[in-house]
Amino acid sequence: MKRRTIINGLLLGSAGLGIGLVGSRQPLRADEATAVTSNRTVNEKPVSLTLEEWQQLLPEERYDILFREKTERAFTSPLNDEYRSGTFICAACYQPLFSSAHKYDSGTGWPSFTQPINQDVIDTKKDFKLIWPRTEYHCARCSGHQGHVFDDGPEPTGQRWCNNGLALEFVPEGDDFPELRG
Repeated sequence: MKRRTIINGLLLGSAGLGIGLVGSRQPLRADEATAVTSNRTVNEKPVSLTLEEWQQLLPEERYDILFREKTERAFTSPLNDEYRSGTFICAACYQPLFSSAHKYDSGTGWPSFTQPINQDVIDTKKDFKLIWPRTEYHCARCSGHQGHVFDDGPEPTGQRWCNNGLALEFVPEGDDFPELRG
């Protein structure tokens, strides 16, 4: 393995864990958070599209993140700085995943949340791609890779749901959701 690959992996791993980084924005307290209001409920029906169909629907970079489990470079997503009220949805199937009420600046360079809208929208699995195991999560509807969850987040959950920005789209409060795909 080349030295550059090892160094990049260690840097990416430490950035993903937020080592030495402190967020500048505090999350809303649970009593301050507004209820998620949307014209969409959790859709439990799995998506029936094939990987080839997803590849035709999505830009290459999004497809690579969502269905090849790649990671975008830190600090490249405009969603990292998105703090309007609204809902973050899966960029593949448009399933609502996160509320802006649970978003905070983790300092890692990726959009981060203290929790998903509810546990039914997320599937998790262990990821052993780095030296230590991590918990990877996917959209429960289309299986699109979103990111990793860590136990180093702020209260009230103590969790950091660290998401690839390209795996999400943002729907501002009051806007219509796109029709579910798949």
